[in-house]
Amino acid sequence: MIAPLCLIFLSLSLSLPPVSDAAGYNRVYLRAGLDHLSGHGGSEVRRFSFVTRFWSWWFQDWPHPIEAADLKWDEVSILDDRGKLIRTFEVCNVNQNPRVQDNWLATPFLYRHAAPRVFVTLRFSVRDCASLRTPSPTCRETLTLFYKQADSQRELERTWMAEPSTNEKETREGWVKIDTIAADKSFSKVEPSSPHQYQPNRYSRINIKTRSFAPLTRKGFVLAVVDSGACVSLMGVSIFYRRCPATSLYLASYPATPSGAEPTALVPVSGTCVAHSKTQGGTPPRMHCNAEGEWMVPVGGCVCDEGHEPNLNGSACLACPVGYFKSVSGSAPCSVCPANSRTSQEGSTACECRSGFYRAASDANSSACTTPPSAPVSPSWEYESGDGGVSLRWRHPVDMGGRSEVWYGVVCRICPSATITNPTSCSWCGEGVTFSPSQTNLKQTKVTLNNLLTRVTYLIQVQAMNEVSALSPFPARYTSINFTTSQSVPSTVPMMHQLSRAPDSITLSWPQPDRPNGDILEYQLRYYDKGSDVDSAASVYSETNTVTVGSLVAGSIYAFQIRARNERGYGPYSNTVYFTTLPLEEHSHQIQNRLPLLVGSIMGGAAFLLVVIAIIVVVVFRSKRRESPYSNRLQRYISNRGGVKYYVDPSTYEDPSEAVKEFAREIDPTHLKIEEVIGAVVTYYVMKAVADQYRLPAPHSCPPALHSLMLQCWQADRGDRPTFETVLSSLDRLIRHPASLKTEPSRSCSQPLLSPTPTDLSAVSTVHDWLKALRMERYQEEFDRAHVDTLDRISLLTMEDIQNLGVILLGHQRKIFNAAQQLRAYLTQGQVEV
Repeated sequence: MIAPLCLIFLSLSLSLPPVSDAAGYNRVYLRAGLDHLSGHGGSEVRRFSFVTRFWSWWFQDWPHPIEAADLKWDEVSILDDRGKLIRTFEVCNVNQNPRVQDNWLATPFLYRHAAPRVFVTLRFSVRDCASLRTPSPTCRETLTLFYKQADSQRELERTWMAEPSTNEKETREGWVKIDTIAADKSFSKVEPSSPHQYQPNRYSRINIKTRSFAPLTRKGFVLAVVDSGACVSLMGVSIFYRRCPATSLYLASYPATPSGAEPTALVPVSGTCVAHSKTQGGTPPRMHCNAEGEWMVPVGGCVCDEGHEPNLNGSACLACPVGYFKSVSGSAPCSVCPANSRTSQEGSTACECRSGFYRAASDANSSACTTPPSAPVSPSWEYESGDGGVSLRWRHPVDMGGRSEVWYGVVCRICPSATITNPTSCSWCGEGVTFSPSQTNLKQTKVTLNNLLTRVTYLIQVQAMNEVSALSPFPARYTSINFTTSQSVPSTVPMMHQLSRAPDSITLSWPQPDRPNGDILEYQLRYYDKGSDVDSAASVYSETNTVTVGSLVAGSIYAFQIRARNERGYGPYSNTVYFTTLPLEEHSHQIQNRLPLLVGSIMGGAAFLLVVIAIIVVVVFRSKRRESPYSNRLQRYISNRGGVKYYVDPSTYEDPSEAVKEFAREIDPTHLKIEEVIGAVVTYYVMKAVADQYRLPAPHSCPPALHSLMLQCWQADRGDRPTFETVLSSLDRLIRHPASLKTEPSRSCSQPLLSPTPTDLSAVSTVHDWLKALRMERYQEEFDRAHVDTLDRISLLTMEDIQNLGVILLGHQRKIFNAAQQLRAYLTQGQVEV
C-alpha cells in the first residue's frame, strides 16, 4: 500500500516585474501575484516572508484526505532569536511509520520569467535526534528539495496526484529532486510546557542553505520542501534567479538579462548605442552576462558624436557646453575654445573666430584664430656695391599675429623731392628696378634693389603678410624708408688685419678702399659673436683706418666687417673676417714673458726722453746765440699800404717756398736791415709756456698722427707718457699704413697747443679784444652774427664751429682754434675773470 502524498502549499513571492535584493543588483525574487509582500528598502529592494493565510483549499480537492493532524506541517507564530514575532512552518513526526513520513510543503505555481536557472535559500532550524526523549531510528535531521515544471497552474493541478517511487529514483512522476539539505546546526532542548514561547537557546542555531536547479524550459514551476521524519522549523524560503541588470556601459545600453543555465555560462547580449553616439569601428557593442549576474568581457563599443562628450560613468553623451567644442567623434572630452574664438550654443563642433581674427584654409578647427602680422621694424639701407645697388634690411614684426609663418612684399616708389610730405605724390618705380631674390613672397628679411636711377629719392614700403592676411578687409601693414641715390659710394675695403689683441679687446687696421670716390669721412666697423648672426651685430665708428674694439669676451671668436662712407653714403661691407680675443691663460703667460721687455722699454723710454731734452737744450742754446731784435720787429712790420699789418702763416701753404715768395714780394728789400738777433723775447715766453703745460702745434707738413704721438710723449707727468713698447707699436702702424698719416686723429693728451702768435690774455676782457690780440678783427662781424659774444663761448669753439663761422683759410682756422684752447685753459685755471 502506498501512502498518499500529503501536500501543504507555501505561499512565496512572485513579483511582476521581479526586483533585486538589497545585497546586490543581480538577484531577482519570485512571489505569487495574489498576495501582498511586506518588505523594506528602495525601489530596487524587496524582501518576502510567509503569508498568514493557509492554503487549505488544496486539501479539499485532494482525493485521499489526511485525517491525522500530526501528519502535516503546522503554521505557527513564534519569536525568533531576536525576540521578533514571525510565522513559521513546523513539523515533528519523528516516531511515525517511515512509509508515511513524507510531509510535503509546496509553493504555488511560479513563473520563471525566462530564467534558465533558479536559486532557493532555506532558513530553518532542526532538533538533534539524540535529544529526543524517545529516540527513533526513523528520525532525520535533513530536508529534501523537489521542483516540478509546467506551463500553467491548471496543468499542474491535473498532474498533481503522484505515487511515490518504491525504489531510490530521484523523481516522482515529474518531480525532480534538487538536493537533500543537511543541517549544520541543531538544538537539543525543548520545554514541553511552552513549546511556542521565546526560547533563545532553541532558535540561536539557524541553518541557511542555498541551492539552484536547472535547466528550466517551461513557463513556470512549483517548489516542494519534503520532511521525512525530522523535527524542523522552516522560518523562510527565498526563491530567486540571477540576472545582469539593465545598464549603460561604454556608451551602450544593455537590457536586464538572466544568467545562463550553467555556472560557467556567459550569455552574450547586444547593446544599443546611447543617444548622440555611434558604434566604434563598425562593430556593434556586445557584453556577456555571467552566472553571478555580472557584466563582463565587453566587445566593441560606442563613441560620442561630434559636439558631445561622455559623462563620468560612460552611460550617456552630453552636449558640449557653451565655450567648448568637439570637432570629431570619439571618447575624448570637449575642448575649451582656442584663443580668440567662441561658441554661441551647446553641442558645437567648432568655435567661430571673434571679430578681427581668422583661420586659414589649412588651419584645423581646433587651432586658435589669428590675425595678420604687424609691420616690420627697424628698416635700414646700404649700398650693396659700387654700381649703385641698394640693400634693404628689416627685422621681423613685433606681433606675428599668433602665427609662425610670415613673408614680405616690397613696394617701390619714386618721389619728387628728398622731403616726403605726402607719399601719394610718389609714383611707381616701374619695371626697370629689379629685386633680388624677388619683390614678393620674401622669406628672408633682406632684398637688393638694382638698376636704380642716380640722384633720385626712392620711397620703399616693406609689407608683412601671413596666411590670414587675405581674409582681412584691411591692407597689409608696412614700414617705410626713403633714401636718395648718389653718383657712387666708396668701394669695398679690400682687407682687414689685426694689430694687437687682449682678453677684452682687439685692435684692427685696414687700407683705404681702392675707389674712395671722394674723401672718406668715416668707417663703420660692425662685429658680432661667431655663434650669433649679423642681426645682433654692434658697430663702432672711426675717422681713421684703425680702431680698437673693447668689452669683448676672452678667448671668443668674433666676426668683423668694415665699410667706408663718403659724402654720398656708405659703401658695401667687406667680406667677413674672424679674429679671436686673447685667452686669459695666454695673456698671463705673455705678461710673464714680456716682463723683461717692459723693464727694458721703460729704461729705453727714459733714455729717449733724455735725448729729447738734450736736443731741446741744444736748440734753445743755439737760438739764444742767433737772437736779434729784428725778429720781434718783423712781426710788427707795417707796410705802406694803408697801415694794414700782415702776418704770413707758413702752415697755410702746402709748399713753404710759396710762402717765402709771397713774403718776399710784400717787403721792399731796401727796407730790410738787421737790428737784433732773432730769438732774444722768444726764449723767455717760450719757456714760460712750456712750464705752463703748453705745447707747440705741428710743424709744417708734419703728419697729424705723428704730432699726436709727440704730444703724448710731452706729458709733464712721466707716468702719463706712453711706454717704449707703445711708441714702437704706434710707429710700426704708421709705417705699415702710410695713408693713416693723412688723417686727423682726435688728440688724446690734455695739453693746449701753443699759438704761433701767443696772446697775452691778461689784457683781454671782450671778444673784440681777443680778436684784436690775434689780429683777426676781420671776423668780428661773423662772430657777432653767430652770437659768439663772450669769452666762455669762445673757449668752447671747435674746428667745425670755426668753419661754420665763415673762416675759410686753414691757417686762420688753426690760429683761432689754438687760441680758443689757450683761452679755455686760462679760464679753467682762473687766470681770466669773466
